[in-house]
Amino acid sequence: MKSLLQGSFKTGRTLLKKCTLVSTLLASGLASSASLAQSCDNPDSLRFSIIPTEESVQELSLYQPVLDYLSEQTGKEIEFYMPTSYASVMEAMIGGWVDIGVHGANSYVIAHEKDPSIEVFATYAKKPGYLQQEGPGYEAVLISRKGSRFTELSSLENSVLGLGDPASTSGNLVPRVAFTKVIGKGLDDHFDKVVYTGGHDLTTMAVFEGKVDAGFVASHRFDNVVERGLVKLEDFNVLWRSPPIPQDPFTYRGKLCAELKQKIRNTFLTLHTLPQMKAFLHNVNSNRFVAMQDEDYNIVRELREAKKNR
Repeated sequence: MKSLLQGSFKTGRTLLKKCTLVSTLLASGLASSASLAQSCDNPDSLRFSIIPTEESVQELSLYQPVLDYLSEQTGKEIEFYMPTSYASVMEAMIGGWVDIGVHGANSYVIAHEKDPSIEVFATYAKKPGYLQQEGPGYEAVLISRKGSRFTELSSLENSVLGLGDPASTSGNLVPRVAFTKVIGKGLDDHFDKVVYTGGHDLTTMAVFEGKVDAGFVASHRFDNVVERGLVKLEDFNVLWRSPPIPQDPFTYRGKLCAELKQKIRNTFLTLHTLPQMKAFLHNVNSNRFVAMQDEDYNIVRELREAKKNR
């Protein structure tokens, strides 16, 4: 009897150990699942921001139908964050303050270098315009005022040049890399003065008003100024155009949950199917949004690398 009791006790202890082990594994598995579920962000509200443009004062009303649709598709409240510069959008996104951001091509590359988790998912496919070609690309265009003596590249030596923003692709990076290959020297050596205006609309107006002799603008941003009736295409000389540059990337924070990112992406890629978005797409001179990947902006990285190695 004693040996039988001892055997039963040993068997019971073994079973207890096994049950404890299974419970531990289950608990561990549940904890891992919970940890995995908590490893992505699923906030109650999403902050949306866009780089300052010529329509900055109108951005909220311009994007309101899109933000309403985004809220409907994601089930989240959408907050609009008005930035003061390209850099403010970058820093807000890197710091986790902004969840969905629109950058310039160059500022996106800078932001991605600082935080590789930032993901590009779409951009505009632009309609053809005054200077803008159709598709998801644009050009840096060098303009001067019609009627001025600045009618060809050689006439610009020792003149005043207007650029947009230090983080702008077409308003700074392309002029300092691609264009300098054309003139054979740096901008500061070729021009008497190089000034930053603060944006493409401001550069366009500075050229028009004679505050600068020539300026670099993005083709689609120039078109927007013409559309607003502030200037006409025939007011300007076009002195140089760059190779195509990918349009402004729409991005989201990589830490957002995959299902949420999918809903955000689908929101923009389906805008063209909705009648109520026709006015918005018209206002941004686009036919639709198209999917984009990080590698689509490698041309900007090549420009940045070329600038570094000069």
